Amino acid sequence: MSAAGLRRAVRESVSGLPREFWWLWTSTLVNRMGAFVATFMALYLTLDRGYSATYAGLVAALHGLGGVVSSLVAGVMTDRLGRRPTMLIAQASTAFSVALLGFMEHPLAIAGVAFLVGMASNASRPAVQAMMADIVKPEDRVRAFSLNFWAINLGFAISSTGAGFLAEYSYRAGFLIEAAMTLACAVVVFVKLPESRPERTAAEKADEASVGLGTVLRDGRFMSVVGLSFLVALIFQQGYVALPVAMGTDGFSSSDFGAAIAVNGVLIVVLQIPVTRFIEHRDPRRLLVVSSLLAGYGFGLTAFAGSLGVYALTVCVWTLAEIINSPIQTGLVVRLSPVHGRGRYQGMYTMSWAVAALAAPLLGGFVIDRFGAAWLWGACAVIGMVAAGGYWLLMRKLPQEERGGVAQVSVPEEGAVAVQGSGKVASAA
Repeated sequence: MSAAGLRRAVRESVSGLPREFWWLWTSTLVNRMGAFVATFMALYLTLDRGYSATYAGLVAALHGLGGVVSSLVAGVMTDRLGRRPTMLIAQASTAFSVALLGFMEHPLAIAGVAFLVGMASNASRPAVQAMMADIVKPEDRVRAFSLNFWAINLGFAISSTGAGFLAEYSYRAGFLIEAAMTLACAVVVFVKLPESRPERTAAEKADEASVGLGTVLRDGRFMSVVGLSFLVALIFQQGYVALPVAMGTDGFSSSDFGAAIAVNGVLIVVLQIPVTRFIEHRDPRRLLVVSSLLAGYGFGLTAFAGSLGVYALTVCVWTLAEIINSPIQTGLVVRLSPVHGRGRYQGMYTMSWAVAALAAPLLGGFVIDRFGAAWLWGACAVIGMVAAGGYWLLMRKLPQEERGGVAQVSVPEEGAVAVQGSGKVASAA
């Protein structure tokens, strides 16, 4: 591609999105750039503090459990208090709890504060996704979610590199720097992002009052999406749970795993935007089916990996699935969510990933210990096929006008609300 063509492609990828989206995007990038603790927590507990691997795993599980709990609570807060207050509370709480964790000495205190960190750090996600749906036009949402996913991975790549240097100097410095950068995110939200929740009529307020978590649970079509999302997330989590164990069993070093998993971050940073341009207006049903199959078969191929190059190739396959699945899946959640219940719906969707992060280490470790890694990779392939079949059946049941693309759902109602919300944000800014 020529330089002029590349500039045109970049311009088309980022143009047309509201200013508020870019401030939200900036907040996400800064937040992920400072996410040091999640990267070096296990090393901090085992190497610096001298605790066992079992204890480190318990702390990680409690951190994940906190995320499961806060997913639902934050979803309700997003609808009742608003997107902006929920983000501010979550980010301020994260900054405080992360800084506090760096000074904890007793094992019980560390475990308890780690649970609080997990709750606080996960609480902003439903609000961020709901605000993004509020301020971005329906036809641009896949692109917006993709750009946000790109910022998450770019920030994580930077923080992972920085975490290594910080760990050699001072683990506590990492806690404090993450707290400071999280506070910086809160400042961005406070100064640049007004509340985006669409204004509601009296009838809509009455409808909102009738929407609770029970409403979400009774929404069979949406809960099917949550279940399928859990299956896909369970597959992706094996890249950070079972893959290093399997590579170690095959005689590869931790640096070999680092080189293989680095392919994931590099591909996302390089390919996320061009791939999104290719899939943006294509049939989401086929994309979800394809991404599920790629995820399952990508990990399934790991059973045949005997060299670092083949491991890296399998990472390429399931990374492509991740690039496709993330924006399309998030867009589908928005499509199925009522405007006045977006927070609760996004919270339930976020919980599916949090539960998968809890279940994946347990299931992956059990299968590897009892049957061997090859059985786990075969199970991933089967789960991918089950998820693909589930998406195919689910999307077939959607009304015909909803299948043409993400932007074509409930155009009269959704479009009117999106314009109202965007106008409110623009005037407030």
